[in-house]
Amino acid sequence: MRVISRNVMSALRVTLSMEIIGLLFAPLLQAQEYPADITRGKDVYQRHCQACHGAGGFGDGPDAKNLKVAPANFHRFSSILKSDEELLRTIEHGVVFSPMHAWRGQLTDGEMQDVVAYIRLLAQQEQ
Repeated sequence: MRVISRNVMSALRVTLSMEIIGLLFAPLLQAQEYPADITRGKDVYQRHCQACHGAGGFGDGPDAKNLKVAPANFHRFSSILKSDEELLRTIEHGVVFSPMHAWRGQLTDGEMQDVVAYIRLLAQQEQ
């Protein structure tokens, strides 16, 4: 049987201890979630959403008149009552049989969350 040096044994103990600590505390060491940024959301909205949904979010953008399915009016109760998760899912996956296409792959998760925050702000404002 080979004799393992004290330095190797000590290093193994430290490594094993660190792995156990990592396993115990991993659920507590998740990445911090940052609040949505309305300013970034406004920028993303103006670049990608405003043409259909309009500057005020009333569904009256310049491209809306050419669409067979009207864009969402964020001031209507049907939009206001949607949860943030529902709005995110709509932005991420789009709406079947409508011009609202999926933005997954074109916008980051953060950008989609920022847009939702900005849509919430628009819904509170009057024209």
